[in-house]
Amino acid sequence: MFKTYKRLLKSIGKYKTASILAPATVTLEVIMEVIIPMLMATLIDKGIKNGDMSYILRIGAVLVGCCIISLCGGVLSGRYAAVASAGLAANLRHDMYEKIQTFAFSNIDKFSTASIVTRLTTDVTRVMDAYQMLIRTAVRGPMMMIFSFVMAFNIRPTLALVYLAVAPLLAFGLIFIAKTVHPVFVRVFRRYDVLNRVVQENLRGIRVVKSFVREDHEREKFNAVSDDIYKDFTTAEKRLAVNAPMMQLAVNTCLLVIAWFGSKYIVNSGGTAMTTGQLVSLTSYTMQILMSLMMLSFIFVMLTISRASSERICEILEEESDIVSPADGIRDIPDGSIKFENVIFSYSDKAEKPVLDNINLDIKSGETIGIIGMTGSAKTSLVQLIPRLYDATSGTVKVGGIDVRKYDLTALRDEVSMVLQKNLLFSGAIKENLRWGNENATDEEMEKACRLACADGFIRKFSDGYDHYIEQGGANVSGGQKQRLCIARALLKKPKILILDDSTSAVDTRTDAMIRKALAEEIPDTTKIIIAQRVASVENADRIIVMNDGKVEAFGTHEELLESNKMYREVYESQVKGSGSVA
Repeated sequence: MFKTYKRLLKSIGKYKTASILAPATVTLEVIMEVIIPMLMATLIDKGIKNGDMSYILRIGAVLVGCCIISLCGGVLSGRYAAVASAGLAANLRHDMYEKIQTFAFSNIDKFSTASIVTRLTTDVTRVMDAYQMLIRTAVRGPMMMIFSFVMAFNIRPTLALVYLAVAPLLAFGLIFIAKTVHPVFVRVFRRYDVLNRVVQENLRGIRVVKSFVREDHEREKFNAVSDDIYKDFTTAEKRLAVNAPMMQLAVNTCLLVIAWFGSKYIVNSGGTAMTTGQLVSLTSYTMQILMSLMMLSFIFVMLTISRASSERICEILEEESDIVSPADGIRDIPDGSIKFENVIFSYSDKAEKPVLDNINLDIKSGETIGIIGMTGSAKTSLVQLIPRLYDATSGTVKVGGIDVRKYDLTALRDEVSMVLQKNLLFSGAIKENLRWGNENATDEEMEKACRLACADGFIRKFSDGYDHYIEQGGANVSGGQKQRLCIARALLKKPKILILDDSTSAVDTRTDAMIRKALAEEIPDTTKIIIAQRVASVENADRIIVMNDGKVEAFGTHEELLESNKMYREVYESQVKGSGSVA
């Protein structure tokens, strides 16, 4: 647990000063509050009892001064604690986000999107609240308890011993609560991940939900997860609820014992063994000590709740990327040639069989390569190894004659431009989306890339042209328009290798042919890999790879495959005759 908190504190950064000033000012507040009961006892025993008005005024002035200093210390400690905790939260979110940006796809697969969102929001907020209490209340509680106990012990040692009798009972109760509650909160936060996933899926697929009239089904899914969270929280809160009455019992018992025996001391000794002022101050110290215990118990509860969140945040911060750049990575990619040598790949070590099995390919720079195959034949998995989105489990993938693992990761990916199956546009102007390919691209370069991708025509039909605003996820453009914008964005990188992963599936065959013709004529030196379901999209490629069940079944020209490969011939004939297509 302490290792977890130590890791989180590394993110405090420039808020160290506020983190130090918060406990420093709260210490000042505590000292003043401990002095006040002592002054009250003096005021009663020497001022009020003797009727000395001047003494009462002097002590009263000192009391007012202590109260003002205590107030200032409390206000400042609250301010510094708020700044420090909010700063820690901001830095944690920043550090987690930065860490996530370094993750390989395999790392992201380990954490669900919903879980990452929960950790960045709910978990960080809980840690922020706990930290604010830790540097203020967790300092105030022990200090108040220690100082008050010392003062009470000086007044009447035998009566002060009652606190020592209560402390072990409270400690046992708190430890019992923590051990039983922590596993419940761990389970609750996992259910939060599920809740977020359900909501995200519903919002992302709201059109499908409504078109199939499945609102009731989605409500049931949400309510089921929500009820699970409610039950777990109820269980945890029931156990935590024991804390308050346990503390109240301790407070009232101590007050009763001190009042009873203190009164006996005063009456039996005629005020010589113990004065009325001392009893009043002792009662005040009792309240301070026991209120401090209540504060500590509340902090204990907060830390118990935040512990699960802290562990989840540390899982992100301590996760190391499976794919990193070598220390002195090669930054110059000679050409766009690609070679697979005995490549085997699995997404998981526990997989029963590899996704790619013994792949051997040799692609020359500037070639146009088509890839075709049934759904699930690992076409996308194959091309993802080229820019090191994943690393081969065994074997070697080479670009420009050099193992991709020897390249600087940024340099490699700058020269390999990939248009993924799931086309994604970000909210913002078309220009802003295109500049993801090249942030320094000129208007002329963007227009040229869009002409090659057959996107310039529909862009100019918008009243604001290239400044047209794209809604989140490209909701206000068609699937074909989205694909063409993504192709244009990839072309702006001017890569040595261009991978189009089924990225013209939503455009008509005429536009598809125009895009392929433009790419062949305008960027002949770029190696082009086109994954497609339509034979028409790849038949003019220099060579075509036929994938089947994670293996390369055939590799050759369109004519060679028609003659030698049964699977390719069947797909071609079914599409030419219009009787179907590869699913």
